[in-house]
Amino acid sequence: MPSGNSATSRLTAKGAATRRRIVEGAAEEIRVRGAAGTTLDDVRARTSTSKSQIFHYFPGGKEELLLAVAAREAERVIEDQEPHLSDLGTWQAWQDWRDAVVRRYEQQGVNCPLGVLITELGRTTPAAQELTGRLIEQWQEALRAGVRLMQAGGEVDPRLDADRTAAALVAAVQGGVTILMSTGRITHLEAALDTSLDLLRATAVTTPPPGA
Repeated sequence: MPSGNSATSRLTAKGAATRRRIVEGAAEEIRVRGAAGTTLDDVRARTSTSKSQIFHYFPGGKEELLLAVAAREAERVIEDQEPHLSDLGTWQAWQDWRDAVVRRYEQQGVNCPLGVLITELGRTTPAAQELTGRLIEQWQEALRAGVRLMQAGGEVDPRLDADRTAAALVAAVQGGVTILMSTGRITHLEAALDTSLDLLRATAVTTPPPGA
């Protein structure tokens, strides 16, 4: 998922490393303090950077930095599901993907920087809305490709709507994560994923017995 603009792509290797350090440091601060409680001074202290450096890489100040952190966290959502997400051609691969998703959010707990950031920036602001839309689109596309792989291999009913199935899987994860953030319990996410995969398996194509 692209997370930078043309200005970012023109940075030197050293400049890119500094910018990345600022983004990573801001993400760590947000995990501890929340987006509203994190100040630019907190980020400067954690990353050993100056105020001029912060504004050099993020001239829009805190809001621009928060968007950069949100973009990086969105990338991590996908990265943490790999290599399983890109090769969902077997039932074992689907199970491994399910386990990777649960493990990611189990380790993360109630502190979801991406969710907090999107809320802080405003779900209806164009930049935050676009960022969320790109993440969902990329995630759904990968799951859709996985369903179609299973259909091509004769494991899933070819009549199944792969796009709607992928959309339901993303919604299942996000619903479980929302409850996790509210209650600290992972059980709803596990139930949502397990039930979704059980329903997918129920469409498995079976070979009719001889003479049927």
